[in-house]
Amino acid sequence: MLFLVAALLLLGTVLGTVAHAPLSFTLVAAAVIAVWLVVFALRERHGRRRHTSAH
Repeated sequence: MLFLVAALLLLGTVLGTVAHAPLSFTLVAAAVIAVWLVVFALRERHGRRRHTSAH
């Protein structure tokens, strides 16, 4: 429960910061986060696929 409260507090802080940031900065930050998530997803998919075929 404490983790949920902390996550919501952090989300509110980040959204408040984004609301005051310039649009170009917000778009660049969103693109960086999107690329990071795509790379993470591909690494996870590749790791799971290799791990399951070995067994």
